[in-house]
Amino acid sequence: MKSHTGGINLTIKEKIQQGQTALGIELGSTRIKAVLIDDQQKPIASGSFEWENQLVDGIWTYDLETVWHGLQQSYQALVKEVAAQYQVSLTTIGAIGFSAMMHGYLAFDAQDQLLVPFRTWRNAITADAEKELTDLFQYNIPQRWSIAHLYQAVLNQEAHVPEIAFFTTLAGYVHWQLTGEKVLGVGDASGMFPIDPKTHDYDAAKVAQFDGLIADKYPWKLTEILPKVLVAGETAGTLTAAGAQLLDPSGQLQAGIPLCPPEGDAGTGMAATNSVARRTGNVSAGTSVFAMIVLEKELQQVHPEIDLVTTPAGDLVAMVHANNCSSDINAWVKIFREFAEASGFTIDTDRLYEVLFTQALQGDADGGGLLTYGYFSGENITKIPEGRPLFVRTPDSHFNLANFMRVHLFSAFGALHIGMKILAQENVAIDKVYGHGGIFKTAGVGQKILAAAMDTPVSVMETAGEGGAWGIAVLADYLQYRENLSLADYLNQKVFADTEGTEVAPDPRDVTGFNDFAARYQNGLPIETAAIEFLQ
Repeated sequence: MKSHTGGINLTIKEKIQQGQTALGIELGSTRIKAVLIDDQQKPIASGSFEWENQLVDGIWTYDLETVWHGLQQSYQALVKEVAAQYQVSLTTIGAIGFSAMMHGYLAFDAQDQLLVPFRTWRNAITADAEKELTDLFQYNIPQRWSIAHLYQAVLNQEAHVPEIAFFTTLAGYVHWQLTGEKVLGVGDASGMFPIDPKTHDYDAAKVAQFDGLIADKYPWKLTEILPKVLVAGETAGTLTAAGAQLLDPSGQLQAGIPLCPPEGDAGTGMAATNSVARRTGNVSAGTSVFAMIVLEKELQQVHPEIDLVTTPAGDLVAMVHANNCSSDINAWVKIFREFAEASGFTIDTDRLYEVLFTQALQGDADGGGLLTYGYFSGENITKIPEGRPLFVRTPDSHFNLANFMRVHLFSAFGALHIGMKILAQENVAIDKVYGHGGIFKTAGVGQKILAAAMDTPVSVMETAGEGGAWGIAVLADYLQYRENLSLADYLNQKVFADTEGTEVAPDPRDVTGFNDFAARYQNGLPIETAAIEFLQ
């Protein structure tokens, strides 16, 4: 990225023309978003593309052609906004970064051909591998981790395994195609295989254990097929001519632009919420929900509910990940929209969410005895193997709109709450928690519910709505600062120095109500199990 022009106040148009910008593109579960920032880390243009995963032959997947179509469409939408707002064509960028959903499995042969359809994080099909590897490493290996997918393919004796020459995550794949570099940011890499926080590389002892486990059955060793690990601020290659054409088929984008290490959505969430320092944390709430708490020391025990990953700088993080969060809420909001439209009313989407979410604050403390599970897919924390969204009540429950919305917001954080209780038992210290994601868009509501679920103050920054695409743009911008500033100092001194946020402390009434709901939530899990058995 080109350096600042000292003493000269440039217009946004001039900054774009001179390449004093950074571009971040994140492939989320329902949207691909591109954000362009200036040299003050402020968003100046954006573009997006909506998409959804598909369940094909029992596997949650995204077609790779759709990956590229979505990237091109989101980038072109950004280019059009740049042209409309600033009357300039986007031909060069100071630095670029890509991020995406973590984990999953993209395996390629020596001819760079995809061996099996992309297996996303959402697949709960690696239970045997999860158990064996967790026992072997004495380190939690969740089902969605890339190494669990690889070893499950080994256990299943899948025909493609001997042909593997490289496997990676979605962000790693996109970065590789655009730069030719088979690399991964340490945060995303930590969701493929355990990282040694001292070396910021794959844990050598565990690599040796895995190689011993497969004992020369295949013509590859693990480190030969894993991407190289990089930390935030390291140059991860440059945009090739072919890569520029792939991202921008119009041919306007120039090659040679530096790229930062590709990261996972957990890492970009930490960057976007200024929570990479120890004793800080953030909660990202969207299709899934996860809390990331930067640790002072390793946990004393292995907990299947807790992942150990890293910040983009390589510091150890306890990650409580629940597969399900807002999907069921969104489905119910759609029903309310259909009712409004059938009644002849038109209502803005943001306004619809605001009305419904605000109602939740008027409900009974515990949600009126109602119970819901927004399980579109299996849930590891509660040991539920498949998704069956449910809503249940007794005849004497207080069934009204306020309680209906309140209990759905409670349920969005239900599995997360169970995981956070484990960290409390490990005496993990948390000074600050930041929330980000769509569930916090209605001011104060999701934030207040999360504060009750975690029984700790929750802050939402004014930048939180920018999300992971802005976070990876910031990490791309950091390329020019790493020699002089740590990532935490860069975020504090450059990015968030003048950023305001709002903090909500937990309301004792809400905490008590949530705990009552949480007991009902855990006691009712056999209902969810029965739904899987009897609703096929």
